Amino acid sequence: MALAAGLGLLRFTRVRDWSVRPRDGYLIVATGWLAVSVFGGLPYVFVGVAGPVDAFFESVSGFTTTGATVIAGLDVLPPSVLYHRQQMQWLGGMGVIVLAVAILPMLGVGGMQLYRAESSGVTKQEKLTPRIAETARAFWLIYTAMTLACGLAYWVAGMTVFDAVGHAFTTVATGGFSTHDASLAHYDSPTIEAIAVLFMLAGGINFGVHYLALMRASPSAYLRDPEVGTYLAIFAVGGAVVGASLWLAGTYADPVTALRQAVFQAASVLTSTGFGTANFAAWPLHIPLLLVILSFIGGCAGSTAGGIKVLRVQLLAKLGVRQLRQLAHPRAVTVVKLGHRAVHDDVLYSVWGFYVLYVAVALFITVLMMMAGLDLESAFGATVATINLLGPGLGEVSTTFAGTGAMVKWLAVFAMLVGRLEVFTLLILFLPAYWRD
Repeated sequence: MALAAGLGLLRFTRVRDWSVRPRDGYLIVATGWLAVSVFGGLPYVFVGVAGPVDAFFESVSGFTTTGATVIAGLDVLPPSVLYHRQQMQWLGGMGVIVLAVAILPMLGVGGMQLYRAESSGVTKQEKLTPRIAETARAFWLIYTAMTLACGLAYWVAGMTVFDAVGHAFTTVATGGFSTHDASLAHYDSPTIEAIAVLFMLAGGINFGVHYLALMRASPSAYLRDPEVGTYLAIFAVGGAVVGASLWLAGTYADPVTALRQAVFQAASVLTSTGFGTANFAAWPLHIPLLLVILSFIGGCAGSTAGGIKVLRVQLLAKLGVRQLRQLAHPRAVTVVKLGHRAVHDDVLYSVWGFYVLYVAVALFITVLMMMAGLDLESAFGATVATINLLGPGLGEVSTTFAGTGAMVKWLAVFAMLVGRLEVFTLLILFLPAYWRD
């Protein structure tokens, strides 16, 4: 059906000029995600696993690598359905459109506009190779190699081949879908959890940094990148604080067990993967809120993770410090630097605009979730789970969206698309000025 639709569109849209303007890229990216999500949901309907709304929700959650689900009884579903769920997240991890960018140039279609619309804001003007198609292919080769390594490690650690492949797909994609209802808690294996933490963190690192490290055959690229250092520091501090809090609160009597659970959950939440070995929403005191904060930070720009991104958080913090210094010394000329590079004001304005829109949309969706019938905790948890591409939320949606109404699911779909397309790409379509020549 997808092939027939694609051939039909190709047949009736033949034009001589295939040049793509930047404004075209936004529409192509947004409609591309919607189209693959529609076709991705059809198998759930055909097999009888879900109705149309639930099937579309599950498909959007898969391709956007959110990991929120409305399907229960995974342990007894047909392997074909389980494989389909896992594969959707793998394809969505690096972006269906980025994959297309590697192919479209061979058809005479330019891809830079699509890449700019798809990629993370601060680094979207940069490309690592002379042609965007080469960049996309390089990223996909690294992505595939990481998936193979992850799958092999899972298999050696005790997973079946089917489970190893399926979980490798969703670990590297930082998606979080599992072939079991209990997620990785099904295995209760410290080795499997350690492998998951390693590859979740790798998936949350900018693939441009992976590329440079590979080309130079040296890990120094990771050490020199200021975003990677901050990202790993946030993970380490977050894991340590959560672990200490779990032990001191008596949730786990053994400090080693508390640290094991904390480290895994910190990695899962920070990278927006959403794998679970415990229901963090049920943890006491400040711990759920701390993990929610980690989910808003997210992974690195140019990675498969969700959230605001570490790079933007760094720049926002530096911008705030600069404003304080200028209040103390009004005549001083201060420059925001990232590493040894000065950041232009237009980039800072873009980051600030992104942050304002991101928070405003999150608050607006939370209000709409409450209007749709959720309590405050569940509404906020549903927004966090979807716009940050996290998967598990708080309250009623801490493990599944199955019990929510259709309006909540449609709002969640919108939030997932906003989060995956990083706000600007989707919201620009709602501007009347966009549609005027």
